[in-house]
Amino acid sequence: MSTRLCTTALVASVAVFLFIVVLNNAVFDYASNYAFVQHVLAMDSLFSGDSQVWRALRDPTPEDGSWWFYHVFYSSIIVWEAAAGVLCGIAAWRMWSTRSAAKSSFQEAKPFATLGLTISMLQWFFAFITVGGEWFLMWQPSTWNGQDAAFRMFTCLGVILIFLHQTENE
Repeated sequence: MSTRLCTTALVASVAVFLFIVVLNNAVFDYASNYAFVQHVLAMDSLFSGDSQVWRALRDPTPEDGSWWFYHVFYSSIIVWEAAAGVLCGIAAWRMWSTRSAAKSSFQEAKPFATLGLTISMLQWFFAFITVGGEWFLMWQPSTWNGQDAAFRMFTCLGVILIFLHQTENE
């Protein structure tokens, strides 16, 4: 029973974390997080010069700073986070509801957690570390470098995913 409670608590904490991230990104702090995405995509803060700036997605109207593509790109990040959070929330609820049930019932709740955690891990690794970090060279400017945070989240989620799939001995 304690393993089930621990697993449920970890998955629920991911759901709550992602809910807060979505609130911050979509409601409370849209502008600063949008600026982060905008600067990474524009590659306007690189120390290596212009040799790789051909990859940049530059705003064709820099005077207003609100190119639609940046908003669409940023919105897709928020939707991705929300989808992972909803899946983890559903999983946590189903796991909580079956915490005292037979092993098979509790196991049937886990695929939602697996999917939510994996979707979130893909976002942190693929979107932030791979695309942001390597394609758009996010690692170069210290101001717009989110790779440490992305790696931290990828690692935390991976540990929870491993814990989720440990054999239940109780």
